[in-house]
Amino acid sequence: MTEASAMRVLLATDGSVADYLSTELDVEVRYVPSVDYAAVVAAFKRGDMHLAWFGGLTGVQARASVPGSEAIAQRPRDAQFHSVFVVQTGYNVENLEDLKGLTFTFGSESSTSGHLMPRYFLLQAGIDPEKGFQGKPSFSGSHDKTWKLVESGAFQAGVLNEAVWEKAVEDGKVDSSRIRAFYTTPAYFDYNWTIRGDVDQNFGQGFKEKVRAALLAMGPEQKEVLDLFFTDAFIETRNENYQAIEGVARQLDILR
Repeated sequence: MTEASAMRVLLATDGSVADYLSTELDVEVRYVPSVDYAAVVAAFKRGDMHLAWFGGLTGVQARASVPGSEAIAQRPRDAQFHSVFVVQTGYNVENLEDLKGLTFTFGSESSTSGHLMPRYFLLQAGIDPEKGFQGKPSFSGSHDKTWKLVESGAFQAGVLNEAVWEKAVEDGKVDSSRIRAFYTTPAYFDYNWTIRGDVDQNFGQGFKEKVRAALLAMGPEQKEVLDLFFTDAFIETRNENYQAIEGVARQLDILR
């Protein structure tokens, strides 16, 4: 098989999913590493990969850039995802309104759970992130960095992905004497597998559905792979589930 005809998959883990899909689909599947959210969207748009693991916002951006692309699978928890706001323990903060006047950090600027939806909920609570904090909000670049920056005292408060926070607490990495969670957002759809709209043209009629079926078939035998995604299975999803995220992105002028 030529390089042009090899399916390319991009995700933020390792090559395990590519190995699994190669076997299930009987085609060469190559893992393509990425450096950040923006690079994932750009590479998908260029056609440098055919399947990618996106956050809610980046998935919307990617699908908008490649006609016919579809969100085909997600984790069960991604149908009811949340962001968690954290604060240094020395501050009397019990709700979002109490964050006014504090220093604050989001995660990545392109993150659904680390920026887009938290910004929306802050605005709903009457806090304009560009005016309501002490100075402009920062962008840590990752969920782990967010809570570590708050714990260290670099920022008084921040917001991050619920799953990352829960895992850090579960693993005993968080110093609860220095940082605490005080607010969990309402639920929204988030991470998903999105596939380009031209895969049937490139790999044969029905190929998209074969990929979907392979992802949905993952179970106990693929435990090591699924553990990388903090799940025990993938379930079906569709583009319509992310209309709310698209609407918020347009409302906040993040997506045009």
